[in-house]
Amino acid sequence: MVRLLVARHGQSVWNAVGRWQGRADPPLSEVGLAQARAAAATVGAVDAVIASPLERALVTATVISESIGVGPVMVEAGLQERYAGEFQGLTRTEIDERFPGYLTSGQRPPGWEPDHIVTERALAALDSITEMVGGGPGTCEILAIAHAGIIYSLEAHFGENFVRIDNLNGRWFAHDGTRWSLGERTSLIPEGVEVTGADSQ
Repeated sequence: MVRLLVARHGQSVWNAVGRWQGRADPPLSEVGLAQARAAAATVGAVDAVIASPLERALVTATVISESIGVGPVMVEAGLQERYAGEFQGLTRTEIDERFPGYLTSGQRPPGWEPDHIVTERALAALDSITEMVGGGPGTCEILAIAHAGIIYSLEAHFGENFVRIDNLNGRWFAHDGTRWSLGERTSLIPEGVEVTGADSQ
């Protein structure tokens, strides 16, 4: 049995100002670094730490990995955020100015990575992680630091409705040797630590 927690990275400097990131690579904010350090205390015992190669995810994973003494962090490219096309780098106000009505109607800009492509690579990333870490007897617990768009895509694949997810919140998945199943959402942020930045990817 593999139990995999896919969690959103800590707050980035673009999260802090509501700027859409997609595949852009802004660093963590000071709040994000504090969130990662706080999350390390709640992760519990894991056998491996995986990350998207984007800096905000990789640094979050590295902070947690070094704190709990499990590493090195392994990188899985399939966990990268959705490519957001011409929304990348823009705030919601700027998107409304350049693409009137897109956000309210759900219309997407040129270059937007289609839903089915994101889902296919996210599912392939889950399978790749099990191959990287290996199975064996008992339960293998894995932490993967990824992005909101990846979590949303996986949840939608398993029939869940869209609900925004905060930084360093995540969703459990389990593999019984045959197939993946959806577990519960959870937060790695202890009460009292600032949580912001849920409005942009």
